[in-house]
Amino acid sequence: MKQIWIPRTGGPDVLELRESPDPEPAAGEVRVRVKAAGVNFADVVMRMGLYRGAGKVPCVPGYEVAGRIEAAGAGVAGLSVGDPVVVGLRSGGYSDVAVVPESQAMRVPANVSLEAAATLPVNYVTAWLMLVWLGNVRRRERVVIHSAGGGVGLAAMQIARWRGAEIIGLASAWKHERLREAGVDHCIDYTAEDFAPRVMELTGGRGADVVLDSSGGDSFRKSYRCLAPLGRLFLYGAAGLAPARTRRLLPALSWWLRLPRFRPLRLMMENRAVFGVHVGQLWERRDVLQEIMEDVLYLTSDGTLRPVVDRTFPLEEAAAAHAYLQDRRNFGKVLLTP
Repeated sequence: MKQIWIPRTGGPDVLELRESPDPEPAAGEVRVRVKAAGVNFADVVMRMGLYRGAGKVPCVPGYEVAGRIEAAGAGVAGLSVGDPVVVGLRSGGYSDVAVVPESQAMRVPANVSLEAAATLPVNYVTAWLMLVWLGNVRRRERVVIHSAGGGVGLAAMQIARWRGAEIIGLASAWKHERLREAGVDHCIDYTAEDFAPRVMELTGGRGADVVLDSSGGDSFRKSYRCLAPLGRLFLYGAAGLAPARTRRLLPALSWWLRLPRFRPLRLMMENRAVFGVHVGQLWERRDVLQEIMEDVLYLTSDGTLRPVVDRTFPLEEAAAAHAYLQDRRNFGKVLLTP
């Protein structure tokens, strides 16, 4: 078994390849030979030691893998050796082998590639939780998506388009043409202008019905100001915590100090809602995650959802994958391919 470890906090170069014997599945477990593993910004923040919800280093990062079952323990009945499966994990995805309970592995439809499947447990489930499960986005509602060219951003765009919403995407200018081709109605270059006034202009001063914000800091405050009456703000990331490849405490402290405080009475008077979403902290609701994954897999199988894989890296080049993602060079998902 090959795995990528975070032995200590630091830049991408701290990531370390280690080898050990393949583990054997116990009763009720399956061993999956991994073909693709998702790389997420949460992995970057974990590597930098800025992720409160992560386990302590040393550890193996990674929350999602797809591959084929190569061994099954006693009592496994619903899956068989050779089945293609996708798995959501608490950790340990940066590996060429994953041993998990049978209930944690979901069969991948024949017409969905394993690379596409590996994009689903984090990006598409997060987007679905925000837009469908909690946000109940309706036709003609206006949805603002931060980091629209990233993994969650593109997943959210596809789901919002399926629901009939008007989409405003925030991304660097070089991504705008591809975003428009993908279905985004309006693009804002957040690096060149303040997005809040532009959102209000595009909505005729009314504001947005839904805003998905993964940046944090003062961005949360501005996103809240963009909400229309009955608007819903979803906070699901902390990209602003990691402006550089290594941990810098002063920028991180500034990020924390600029977080807004949402007052209950004000929320009531303004008819607005603020949600926090973190798929990695929903393991006690496996029923919800499984239901969402079933819907996402079905819509991927019928072509409604089309995962965008920007680039794959060999497992041994996990450091390069982290640098690529942290430099915001991706349009879509970044994967490791053991």
